[in-house]
Amino acid sequence: MLKLFKRSSQLEQQVMGINERNRVLIYKNNPRKYYQLADDKVRCKQILDKNGLACAPTYAVIERIGDIESAWQQVQQYDNIAIKPANGSGGGGILILKKNANGIWYKSGKPIDSLLVFKHFANILMGIYSLGDKDRVLIEQCIIPHPFFYEIYPAGVPDFRIILLKQNILMGMLRLPTDKSDGKANLHQGGLGVGVDLETGLLKQAFDGKKYWDIHPDNGAQILDKPIPYWEEILTLSIATAKSFPLDYLGVDLVIDKDLGPLIMEINVRPGLGIQLANKSGLKSALKNLKN
Repeated sequence: MLKLFKRSSQLEQQVMGINERNRVLIYKNNPRKYYQLADDKVRCKQILDKNGLACAPTYAVIERIGDIESAWQQVQQYDNIAIKPANGSGGGGILILKKNANGIWYKSGKPIDSLLVFKHFANILMGIYSLGDKDRVLIEQCIIPHPFFYEIYPAGVPDFRIILLKQNILMGMLRLPTDKSDGKANLHQGGLGVGVDLETGLLKQAFDGKKYWDIHPDNGAQILDKPIPYWEEILTLSIATAKSFPLDYLGVDLVIDKDLGPLIMEINVRPGLGIQLANKSGLKSALKNLKN
């Protein structure tokens, strides 16, 4: 019992809860007027492009129902696209489409009619995925994950989250899809959170919400101590991104594309706290180390 009490006391000194995070990190460092620069994917990408920061190329932005058909014709020149609500969150409303040699679009390996795509555009514009009155559609290049990810899990698009305060890196993790998460990397949908050693760029254990794994629980692929490609470039890109936004505390989400290398996916004003469990270390400890 005494050991348990000591362990709980140690965790309380290290781990930051949501209220403390909001008070100490978010409200103190991020003026509310700038939230939309990160929350709106279209505005976010405009800042990334303006500052020459690597991100997936934008193919089209749809703002009105009347723009749907012309935008759809505009993207027919591409073989794969990612459709996203500008103000969506948690992966909601994202649609990945790939086209075969006959010009037929596929979703998850099954043909999809253009009318269903138009309906999805309309749903995004009406704010169904953003909890608002209206939204915009962002159509961009679909990421082809680096082989590093396929060696661990061959489906979905894993991503890295790097949390920074005043352009200093506090903590990082890799988010991996699982069979349970249906190809999505989001932790609340069943993805794995994998801690990252910031100094070496080696992966730590993976956390599934209940237990830690040295391997991917679905296929046995090695995770622990696996070296991350482009690690220094990922750190440099994260810091450069933080310098480009008027937000002192933020989460930078990145992917590694097979051909393009590290790319910024999005910026988070309120990055989740699961990164602490993934790293077996709290944000309080990271802040203390930063001050030292």
